[in-house]
Order: sequence, then C-alpha cells, then structure tokens
Amino acid sequence: MLWSNLPVSSSTPEIHVSTRASATVSDPALSVEGVHKRLGDTRAVDGVDLDVRRGEVVGLLGPNGAGKTTLLHLCAGLLAPDRGSIVVAGQRDPQRPRSRALLGFAPQATALYDELSVEENLSFFGRLHGLAGARLEVAVEEGLATSRLESRRCARVGTLSGGMRRRLHVATACVHAPSLLLLDEPTVGVDPDSRSHILSVIERLRGRGVAVVYASHHLDEIARLSDRVVFLAQGRVQREEEGKTSAELEHALSLLPRGHA
Repeated sequence: MLWSNLPVSSSTPEIHVSTRASATVSDPALSVEGVHKRLGDTRAVDGVDLDVRRGEVVGLLGPNGAGKTTLLHLCAGLLAPDRGSIVVAGQRDPQRPRSRALLGFAPQATALYDELSVEENLSFFGRLHGLAGARLEVAVEEGLATSRLESRRCARVGTLSGGMRRRLHVATACVHAPSLLLLDEPTVGVDPDSRSHILSVIERLRGRGVAVVYASHHLDEIARLSDRVVFLAQGRVQREEEGKTSAELEHALSLLPRGHA
C-alpha cells in the first residue's frame, strides 16, 4: 500500500492532534521493546529498545544498512517483528487498524498517485484513515495550506516539481492528525526553500504534542530538530545523545561499527 508525506508554510494553519486512542497522556507515543527482524540472512534489527515521548523528536542516525528504514517499517506496521513488541500510543501492534489510525509514515520514496490531483491525493489518504464529510474537507484544506499548494490543488501530481511532491508527501502522512509521525529522509533531493518549510512544519507539530521519529543523513537537520539522537549500527542501538552540534554528531557517527553483525 502507499504511504505519504507532510509540508509547511509560514501561514501554517492549526494542526490538530488525534485523540482517538485510549492511551493516557503518560503513555509514550511509541514504545519498542526487544524488537528483532531478519531479512534473509541479515539481522536487520537486532534487539532494539526505544521509547519516544509525546512532543519529542527523536533523530535516527547510522551508516547505510544500520537498520533505520527497517525499524521505521516495523513501527509503521509494514513489517512484523520476529520477536519483541511495538506499542503506538497505548495500542499494541501497529499492524492493527486502531494503531495505524494513530500514526503517519512518510517513506523515503514519495508515495503519491501521479494521475490524481493534489487535492485528490490528500482526500484519498484522508479517507484511507477513516476521515469523511466535514472532517475530511477540513483536513484536505489544511493539507493544501501546510504544503503551500493551494494554487495547485487541481494539478496532477505528476506535473509537480520535486520540492512540491516532497511537501505533499509529508502532508499526506499527517492529513489524519496522527499522534506519531515517522519520517524517512523527508528532505532528500529538495530545494532549500522546501527543505526549510518541511523542517518548520515538523517543529510546529512537535509544539502541538506530536511525537516524531526522524531518520536522515543530514546532520544539520538532526541537530536542529532532535531532542534526542539514537545511533543505530548493525541493527542495534549503539548510543544516545542530546544537545549535540552537527560536528559532534559527525564525530559520534564516525565511531560506529560498519557492516552487519
């Protein structure tokens, strides 16, 4: 199935956070305990533990093949763990509909329908997450505003620039106001203006209590956004850091083991 993205604007409208869960405020937005996943002969995720609080941005850093994308796919319910548990806002198993209603995922590859218009893409992903009627109309308008694509609402997505597609990609990931947002390289290949816009949207979401897990190779983005940085290598959490500069993150990254365990 397709999953999507999220955008930004200097006039970003109110972004509402879902309250459809039975979780309490004290519950972490994401709790990963002892998760293992093999892909063929590779231990892609090898006993990962991770908690993400509401209103917290956790950056994921690691070399290629560290397990970052696999971990995000597990948290999004696109893969099932071989062992361990994943809880999203108090709901066990992200593959269940109740859990998926609480999370949004923007994978590295833009997940959009090129033959549909911008507005139709937002509407499709909203309906996919159970929105209808007036709630869907409001969500679509907010998605257009936060992606700064109001003037292109009727344009086919296949005609958009790369930066526009990225902004729309992020917008579709949070069109249903999730409690947890998972982002895998959301600014790859975008122009500076779109990049700045996406980062501003993430900061705005954090201020509204949304938890964000942000995987990127851009150390300046990780340093700017993250309350905490988790370093992955060989499928394991190697270390955690807070309040580090880009240079400090680069040094920490250089100390990680390479290859698979």
